[in-house]
Amino acid sequence: MNKLISIHTQPVPISKAQHLINVLPARVAAGFPSPAEDHAVQRVDLMAQLIKHPQATFLLRVRGESMKEAGIFDNDVVLVDRAITPRSGHVVIAMLDGEFVCKTLWQRAGRIKLKAANVTYPDIIPTDSQTVEIWGVVVASIKQFAV
Repeated sequence: MNKLISIHTQPVPISKAQHLINVLPARVAAGFPSPAEDHAVQRVDLMAQLIKHPQATFLLRVRGESMKEAGIFDNDVVLVDRAITPRSGHVVIAMLDGEFVCKTLWQRAGRIKLKAANVTYPDIIPTDSQTVEIWGVVVASIKQFAV
C-alpha cells in the first residue's frame, strides 16, 4: 500500500502568505538548446497558479512507488485540494481503513477501485467491510532534486 506521510504525521495546510517567484516568459528546451534570447523577468505568485481553494488545500509527502507511472515518486510532495469533487480518472488521496493512500480513482456503476500507476502494485478493490473515504484530489506533485 502506498502510504502518505508528512513531517507532522498530519496534512499540512497551505498558508495565505504570498509566494512570489521570478518567471521568464519562455519555455526551456529539454531536447536541443534554443538560441539565447533576452527575456524579461516578471513576478508570479506560484501559489495562485497552483491553488484554487487555499482553505481546502494541503501538502502531503508520498512514500512508495505505486504511482510512478503517473509521475508521482517516493518522497514527492503532493498538493491536495479537498474542495474539488473527485471524478473517475482523478489521482486522489483516499483514507482506506484509517490509512492515507494515493491512487487513481476508478468509478463505474456505483463501485470504486483505487488503481495503482505501477504494474508491480495491485489495484485496491475495497470490500464491504472496509471503510473508504476519498479525502481529496491531487492537483500537483512537487519534486525536489538534491543540490
